[in-house]
Amino acid sequence: MSHSDDPSPFNSMPAPVWGLFLMIAGVEALFSLGEAGLIGGPGAVGWRLAAINDYGFSGQAFDFMVQNGLLLPEQVLRFVTYPFVHGSFTSMLFAGVLLLAMGKMTGEIMGGWAVVLIFVLSGIFGALIFGLFTSQAWMFGAYPSVYGLIGAYTFLTWQRLAAIGGPQGQAFMLIGFLMGIQLVFGIFFDVGYTWVAELAGFVAGFALSAFVMPGGMARVLSALRRR
Repeated sequence: MSHSDDPSPFNSMPAPVWGLFLMIAGVEALFSLGEAGLIGGPGAVGWRLAAINDYGFSGQAFDFMVQNGLLLPEQVLRFVTYPFVHGSFTSMLFAGVLLLAMGKMTGEIMGGWAVVLIFVLSGIFGALIFGLFTSQAWMFGAYPSVYGLIGAYTFLTWQRLAAIGGPQGQAFMLIGFLMGIQLVFGIFFDVGYTWVAELAGFVAGFALSAFVMPGGMARVLSALRRR
């Protein structure tokens, strides 16, 4: 009898990361099955649009709150619900793959609940910056939150390179590549301003990592002293 010595790459995935992914995938499954006519009847075709209207981040509602000095609970809730609503199955699929990849790499070191915290807070900060600095009416999808996890991964890579005396700039190659792709697409297509929220999410994830990772702030100070 032989046994495989190669563990599944998903065995070490923190449970909270799986939880986030299943929430995102579950919402998308309802939309996709409804659009295919498999559940919900004829009205299910409009579930996605209704969810975007009810749970997506509304730039107009945000502007109204800022201009009038109000905090409307149903509008504030959108800061944490918009990452779970996507415009298409393909958009959800790419976001889900990135969530699992970044969640695994960061969660193994920081812990699963730290990943959830970074995911949520990066999404909130991304929406805040998006609302303050753009005039776009709507934003939805998990990308600003996922970019927060990319920021956390970048922080870990930066710390590792600093510890071994490596070129610390290499840690930022991934975000540079992703922003470069955004720039290219922006030249040829009207992609809107969601990249503002994504970049803000990355910055939030990078900064938060110093606080959620044990000894993170001490490592930051140590790395800065070496420069």
